[in-house]
Amino acid sequence: MRPLDNAPVPFHELLPSGDHLLRVNRWLGRPDVAAVVLYQAPRPPGADDVRRWAEGLRQLGYRQAVTSAMAEPEQAPFLAAGFGVRERLHLLSHALDDVPAAPRRVLLRRPRRAERPGILAVDAAAFGDRWRFDGTALADAIGATPFSRQRIATDDDGAVIAYAVCGRTQARGYLQRLAVAPRARRQGLGAALVVDALRWMRRHGAEQALVNTQYGNEGALALYEGLGFRPEPTRLAVLEVDLAAIGPPTDRAGPGA
Repeated sequence: MRPLDNAPVPFHELLPSGDHLLRVNRWLGRPDVAAVVLYQAPRPPGADDVRRWAEGLRQLGYRQAVTSAMAEPEQAPFLAAGFGVRERLHLLSHALDDVPAAPRRVLLRRPRRAERPGILAVDAAAFGDRWRFDGTALADAIGATPFSRQRIATDDDGAVIAYAVCGRTQARGYLQRLAVAPRARRQGLGAALVVDALRWMRRHGAEQALVNTQYGNEGALALYEGLGFRPEPTRLAVLEVDLAAIGPPTDRAGPGA
């Protein structure tokens, strides 16, 4: 496993193409793999926008790219340009009209800055090297919405054993990340963190909460559904590509076209 980062890596670049921007970071700190996030735009990008981004990523020294979770309309131009599906995700929603009680009372608190390595260690243990957060990804999750909340649970020695990040924008809340250390599972920590997040969202005016989880993560799916989340028809996926496999734009128009 690669060393855990203790601080976010600054955003590397914003790549323009027409009315669109692609935000680029190093994926898990790797200099050859780009983590890319599509900014919202007035219209969907096209396959040639994606091909121009691929050219820009190669010029920055990247060999591969991994996207954030995308809905099907966002995926289409990336798939047309040569990206493939890395992971499919369930999307679930909660109406927040009936938030259940946690199965047991758990002491939760806001994390201290010095506890970030412990949070990242829990994340790595829970998700493995393929999907763990580094410092940049954690900062991204916290900063993804105008308002956010972080809570941790610790053991008797004060070590972090579970954490959650949730956010809120207007009437919608998001459970951005939930991780419980394998040694602390089946103790009600995950449920306590989810209930805390849902109650915070509802208290501040949110009317719906969203969360996603990987296909095959039956434990997380059972937890969310047991607390009132219901599957949404929207299909999410994380995409990836070897950038050398993407050809040049067919229209050869510049970014401002």
